[in-house]
Formats: sequence, structure tokens, C-alpha cells
Amino acid sequence: MGSLSPPYLDFSHNSTKQDSSINPTKLLDLFKAQQNYLNHFFQNLDLSQTLTFTQTLLNAKGTIFFTGVGKSGFVAQKISQTLVSLGIKSGFLSPVDALHGDIGILDPQDILVMFSKSGNTEELLKLVPCAKAKRVFLISVTSVKPNCLMGLCDLNVHLPLERELCPFDLAPVTSTAIQMVFGDTVAIALMGARNLSKEEYAANHPAGRIGKSLIFKVRDVMKKKEELPICKEGDLIMDQLVELTSKGCGCLLVIDEEFHLLGTFTDGDLRRTLKASGEGIFKLTVGEMCNRKPRTIDPDAMAVDAMQKMESPPSPVQFLPVIDQDNVLIGIVTLHGLVSAGL
Repeated sequence: MGSLSPPYLDFSHNSTKQDSSINPTKLLDLFKAQQNYLNHFFQNLDLSQTLTFTQTLLNAKGTIFFTGVGKSGFVAQKISQTLVSLGIKSGFLSPVDALHGDIGILDPQDILVMFSKSGNTEELLKLVPCAKAKRVFLISVTSVKPNCLMGLCDLNVHLPLERELCPFDLAPVTSTAIQMVFGDTVAIALMGARNLSKEEYAANHPAGRIGKSLIFKVRDVMKKKEELPICKEGDLIMDQLVELTSKGCGCLLVIDEEFHLLGTFTDGDLRRTLKASGEGIFKLTVGEMCNRKPRTIDPDAMAVDAMQKMESPPSPVQFLPVIDQDNVLIGIVTLHGLVSAGL
């Protein structure tokens, strides 16, 4: 294990073959060509067709199903998943599985969107009469015209395709790119038309960073009660070293008898005080050396806002004391805690 060279460093064989390194100029030319082909799509897309398509999906009373074969099938599945993440009833229907029982999921109020570059995909053409028998609304999204699907569907959308980036004009790389751009853009249009809020969007992504950043508040991720490294302003610094180091916060939270926050004293403050005072540190109190104006945050603030506040000028900090409206200390949120929570 670990003794083999990566393939691109293996010079032990095929040394007589033509150099297989990537030509940077040719690579740049490919990206420029793809950009031009995508520009062709944007410049020639029929906006009225697109508007009708988007409005039809918005008005759907049932489920919006997507289908396709091969690479178009992958795109169709991805667009369906995007709609689901926006709270829109959607699903992917494999055209092959549909003909073996899965078509039973279709209902007359549903919409079936068929993605196909050519519009002549055999599996989709076989699916059409079966879907019509279920009385679903059929939509074709194709790039070659005329084609067979256009004459069979209730609505057709043409995605202008100049050619594939492939030198043989065969591999579906540009066609699938414009399918993805089209589908995702329509999805965001639906998101706007449905007035989806950040909170609603986050509710559909509770386990991911997106959801956590929009759902979790400071009170959900802060340390509290016995986890807090607290001390009084009259306490000697050297008497509070255990408290400073044992709670994993990198600081002391200085409070009065009623738990009002008076300031903070960090391990960085300890080093600076020791350097400046030497043996005099044994006589210094925490109150004499603490920061009386630390950054703080409200427990109902969003956790992601806490992270931004920690990173804000003039210099980043590793923690924020959490106080209520009366300046009473109720917790502490640390950068490590936020990172551990996946924010």
C-alpha cells in the first residue's frame, strides 16, 4: 500500500506513445466554445414557451413528474429533487420501470415532463400512450425539431442547441448543460412565485448546513449553567487558572452577585498580563485586567450571525457571551461549538 505512483506519474510503460498531456490553449478553447454554445441557448430560447411551461408547473394541482433516459434522465431526476427541496410535490419516473408497474403512481391531476435531446427516444415514445391513458398532462422538453414527442404532447418546449461540444457532435455535454440550466432556473422562478421564505426553505434542509444556518439560534448551540467559566471581579487571577482552562472556552466570564456580565478575561489576556507584570500577577484580580466591553450576543440571534460577529473587525474572537436584555449572563457560544454543530 502506498508504493504505487499515481497514473499520471507512471513513466514505466507506453513511453513511445504520443504525449498525452493537456494542452492549456486547447483546454481554454473548449471552455470558450462551450460558453458560445450556452450563449446560443440563452439568445434563442423562446421566452413565451418558457413562461407557459413555468406557469403550468406553478398551477399544477397534482405531482410534477419528470422522466428521461440516460443523461437526460439524470438531469430530470436532479430537477425533480430540486423542486422537492423547495416544497413542491415532484418525483422522477423511470420510463422503463413505468412500463413495468410504476406508471400506477400517475394521477389525472399530475404533470409528466419528458426530457429528451432528440425527442425520438424509444422508451419515452412507448411511455406516451400509457401516460395518456392515465390522463396526465404531457410536456416535452427537447432540442431537435421536428421530433416525434412534439406531436404527441400537450405542451412542447424547445431548448435551442447549436451543437455538442464533443468533436463528433455526439456526446451529450452541451445539451445536458442547457437542460440543467433551464430546469434549475425554472425551479427558482417557482420558488419566487410561491414566496418561499428562508424559514420554509430551511425546514426542508434540517440536517444540512443550509438548514442549520437558518434554523439554529444561539440558544440552541450555547453552553450554559455549570458549563460556564465564571468568576467574580475580586478573584485573584492565579486562583482562577483551573476555571480558565478546564471549561474549554478559553476565557473567564466576570459577573457580579446577580449574574450581570461585567467583562471577560481570556487566556490571551493571561499571557499578556504575565509578560507585563511578571510576579506581580499573583496580586492582580481578574477585574483589574478584564475586558469591560466584550462583544456579546442575544440568545435569540441566529447561530450563523454569531459566527459572523466573531469574525468581524477589528479582530476575530473565539467566543461570545450570551446575555439577555438586562445584561444577565445566560450562556456562551464558542467558535468550536458552532463548527461542531456544522455551521
